[in-house]
Amino acid sequence: MKSLTAKARLPQAPVLRGFEHVQRYWDPLCDRWSAKILPGEFFVTTHDEAITTVLGSCISACMRDAALNVGGMNHFMLPEDRSSGKSSWTTGVDGLATRYGSYAMESLINELMKLGARRERLEVKIFGGGRILPVMTDVGAKNIAFARDFLKLEGLKISAEDVGEVYPRRVVYFPATGRVMLKRLRSLDSAAIARRESEYLNTLAKKPADDDVELFD
Repeated sequence: MKSLTAKARLPQAPVLRGFEHVQRYWDPLCDRWSAKILPGEFFVTTHDEAITTVLGSCISACMRDAALNVGGMNHFMLPEDRSSGKSSWTTGVDGLATRYGSYAMESLINELMKLGARRERLEVKIFGGGRILPVMTDVGAKNIAFARDFLKLEGLKISAEDVGEVYPRRVVYFPATGRVMLKRLRSLDSAAIARRESEYLNTLAKKPADDDVELFD
């Protein structure tokens, strides 16, 4: 028998152009349509729907313009320059890591601005950056440092964060209200997430940034 407290499934709101590839599904836990983003993806919406992802070492920035109730979330990781034995984070503003990180952040901000959002009204929250990858450098810490430095440089304040530590997180973000549901996952889940992120990290390290990253002012 269907729960009397559960909402009837609402019609799925139209997706914004350019985000048709993102998986969207009805989530009975939050009684909303939800968009699930993977590493390297972001999603923006003008509707009362959720955006969800699972983070290990990766970072997600959640942003919204509270005056317009539009918002979005990204999911990114800084690649490592394995050929030199050093993190490309150390190679300056044109380094591969900075290019990918800047692309992820600017893509989200620019899409929101296309919808009428203003930088001075953006509410920003960041999550992730756990130390779960078995590598010498702390990839999560580098991701956190980049996100904080980028936002400071852009004049954007972080209103809330849950970053670092040694566990992965599941994040559910509601752009219409700014509410966030966060679950710190068990260590048992870390192995699968670490495998996925290691594969993604290897892919980034082997691919020049110019293949799919366009920098813009």
